[in-house]
Amino acid sequence: MDIVGMNDGAQLATWTVPTPRVDADRPAVILVHGGPGLWDYLEPLGALLGGLATVHRYDQRGCGRSSPSDVLTMERFVADLEELRVTFGHERVVVIGHSFGATLALAYAGTHPDRVAALGYLDGTGIGDWRTASRAEEARRRAPWAERFAALDGRERTRAEETEWRRIQWASDYADPVAGYDLARAMAEAPHEINRVANRSLMAFGDADQIAWAATAGCPITFVHGTADPRPAENVVALAGYAHRPRKRIVSGAGHLPWVEQPEQVREILHEIVLTADA
Repeated sequence: MDIVGMNDGAQLATWTVPTPRVDADRPAVILVHGGPGLWDYLEPLGALLGGLATVHRYDQRGCGRSSPSDVLTMERFVADLEELRVTFGHERVVVIGHSFGATLALAYAGTHPDRVAALGYLDGTGIGDWRTASRAEEARRRAPWAERFAALDGRERTRAEETEWRRIQWASDYADPVAGYDLARAMAEAPHEINRVANRSLMAFGDADQIAWAATAGCPITFVHGTADPRPAENVVALAGYAHRPRKRIVSGAGHLPWVEQPEQVREILHEIVLTADA
């Protein structure tokens, strides 16, 4: 882990996995985790790019191992990405974001179009009312734990209770929520607190913002979505309609974290994103 200082004094925890087999002209990749308010959990996603490109990951400001911050805005998070690109020493990068990170990656590509060679929009939410359908489906998938979830939700929890609450909450992100309860365990056991202030502050963007970012980004944008993600794919397809160079890729039999359930399908898509990036 390395610590990178931002121009306002914040410090971001970063990780870099270089590879000696990278083509000299091939851009590096920056992975952008979701949340908002969570920490980097994308090491397994980065491993699928092993040997293909240098891969950078980081904890967003105020989250995980990065320093606390009172500046929790999309503009500042975009500026952080740009400062990281400069610090890492790349003229242009491939940016792959997951969930909220997909929106942040899109905002970066729309704000700095000359610096992004390709964008992977991995299980983002798209535009329109995605929440109604998503909440209903998540509640349906949590049905086996509904009583226990209600007992844990909305109150102070012990460390063990927090882990249990997270596992139940995140189980609904998987195609098979019963299996998902176990698959979510490692992430749920992370010692980091969820930054709920960041979660509220960073969700202030709207459809018009996302449309503008998609329309301004000049690079190819690959919209990737698991067929069993509780967040509806049609909202992502609607956003893709505003991009100049959209690609749509589905991951069959996968939910919101498709690299966990279908790693080989995701590996193929990630390699396509990197290998077809603008030179």
